[in-house]
Amino acid sequence: MVVLVGVGIAGLSVVGWVVSTAASAPALTTLKERDPGSNTEVLAADGTRLGFISADELSRPIEGSRLPKLLKDATVAIEDERFYNHEGVDYEGIIRAAVKNFMSQETVEGGSTLTMQLVKNLYTADRTREGLAGYQRKIREAKLAEELENEHSKEWILNKYLNTTPYGTVGGQTAIGAEAAARVYFNKRAKQLDLHEAALLAGLPQAPSAYSPIKSGPAAKRRRNQVLAKMAELDLVTDQQARAAMRRGLDLNPSDYFSRRRESYFFDYVKDELIKEYGPKTVKLGGLVVHTTIDLDMQRKARDAIASQLGDAGPSSALVTINPRNGYILAMASSGDYADSKFNLAAQGERQPGSAFKTMALMTALRNGVSPTGTRYTSVSPTRIDDPRFGPPFEVKTYGGTSGGNMNLVEATVRSDNSVFIQLALDLGPDKVADTAVDMGIRREHVKGYPAESLGGLEEGVSPLEMATAYGTIASGGYRNRPTAITKVTFPDGESHLPRRWKVRRTKVFEDGMTYEATKILEQNIQRGTGGRAATGCPAAGKTGTTDSNTDAWFAGFTPRLATAVWVGYPNDRTEMHTLFFGGPVDGGTFPAAIWGTYMKSVIGNFCGSFRQPKEAFASSPFFGEYASTGDSRLGYGSDEEETPEVPVAPAPEAPEDTAPSGGTEFDPEQYESAPQGPPDTEAAPEGGTTP
Repeated sequence: MVVLVGVGIAGLSVVGWVVSTAASAPALTTLKERDPGSNTEVLAADGTRLGFISADELSRPIEGSRLPKLLKDATVAIEDERFYNHEGVDYEGIIRAAVKNFMSQETVEGGSTLTMQLVKNLYTADRTREGLAGYQRKIREAKLAEELENEHSKEWILNKYLNTTPYGTVGGQTAIGAEAAARVYFNKRAKQLDLHEAALLAGLPQAPSAYSPIKSGPAAKRRRNQVLAKMAELDLVTDQQARAAMRRGLDLNPSDYFSRRRESYFFDYVKDELIKEYGPKTVKLGGLVVHTTIDLDMQRKARDAIASQLGDAGPSSALVTINPRNGYILAMASSGDYADSKFNLAAQGERQPGSAFKTMALMTALRNGVSPTGTRYTSVSPTRIDDPRFGPPFEVKTYGGTSGGNMNLVEATVRSDNSVFIQLALDLGPDKVADTAVDMGIRREHVKGYPAESLGGLEEGVSPLEMATAYGTIASGGYRNRPTAITKVTFPDGESHLPRRWKVRRTKVFEDGMTYEATKILEQNIQRGTGGRAATGCPAAGKTGTTDSNTDAWFAGFTPRLATAVWVGYPNDRTEMHTLFFGGPVDGGTFPAAIWGTYMKSVIGNFCGSFRQPKEAFASSPFFGEYASTGDSRLGYGSDEEETPEVPVAPAPEAPEDTAPSGGTEFDPEQYESAPQGPPDTEAAPEGGTTP
């Protein structure tokens, strides 16, 4: 009697402890469902997938109708064969598991139902397995499972389980849900799984590492066959079907579905923009669908143009195309190999622009009503500037070291004359040239208001993205566009979102009469000046640029519908490109102009229309500046014709090109020009921002 009473008291104590433990579980309604998330997908302009933004967890939740019945049956068979008969807790299964575990003196079978496992995945995330704490976890999960079954159907619970359970880790990334697992292991969708493949996946959640088909093939096959045998036992498949499936190999086809990318440099640019707006967690597992501006056909043609001109010549190249009507980035291509360097030369490279920056001085003159045909300067080489406002005296040489004589601004642009443009910059005010550059799309921190900036002598340099934006301002008739890579972001609930910072933003900075005047001049630069190799056979305008010692070469220009900037150089240092190509060293009129012309000719398509006529008249008059030949000049060539010596006009050299001001004693490099910025030492792409 004493023994019986003792057993009874012990039993009541256990029951009381179970009831108490169950009561300590929070109500299901007070718990927040854990969302495993979904990987963010990035699309090109035509809807083609560029790739997924990588995360530690790979997740692609799908509707239950897209989950195959084979996988559902296999999962129920091996994980919870009485799933459709219990109400969240399978007491028969618990007793059976307890007996087996007691007889084996180890845990060989669990008593958790699919519903209890779903509770763990969605709400508690508690993985405690041993001792008293393990029993307490099971009891609380049982209580919550019964509540969950009262709220949802069996079909909802099974579908939710298949979308949220882990199926193993491959390459440091865990496949969450059946769709992700099917992609990772078999490179197919879940609905395409065959019987032996569905059985393999169904066997993984109990012990993903131990049954990993990647690391433990024999164990995975034994587990798969165990699932198939159970399906046959429960008449979910025939014995013949099960045996046939057991004879199959694992038939793995590991996939790079989640890691595969197209246009990796642009992809990283978009990812950086997304993280700035939403943060890394939302970007990686927020399930966003990101629509971008990139044109894959233009990307291909850009790379083809670079390859056709550069081949194995040695230098690298980067190209950016902007739509002048809205600022959309249509192409962002380079010759770089993403596997070798993650540094995006097109968006992050900051290199000296050379005389492609003279266009900023020209636009400053036009916006101040300076007549490009009626304003003249005398070009001498070297031109000595002695103005205490800008530091010690310095000298500027022209291309080839020849004195060009007296010429107007049109001819000076076509010849890319350094002497004329340094005088023009001093007359206009270098600070005004800097302001114009910013208005056109150059970042404020890249211009300081030094005279030599008009010749491309910047301290930090500029990116092809900035230069394409700046020239796009002329092409658009005077509207500066904010560069835009993202057109729409769709969230899992179907709601579309476009933050203000990505919306089209157009700012009027010039009258279209001014930009049309500049366009006519820059057209001549292609027709008869330094940019001859950029000719497309259709209306086009642009400017070459080459830095001192030929370390950077550019061509930036536009057609009525597209603005493109091309850079050529060595990304990691200031290697001088003196190797003979096109009959001479690499300058803006060689590789960059040829790449630009080849590429633009291929993307213009059937449109070969003219530049739009201006609506606003351009009013101008001859400029009487301190250095202009129509006024007093410190160079000694004043307005008095009797005192003006005759300076012969030297013919422009064939396909000439200019350079940024020389260094050494003739030019103060610390005051006006410094080495271009190279890529970082690390492979990670630094945070960039090119929005003006």
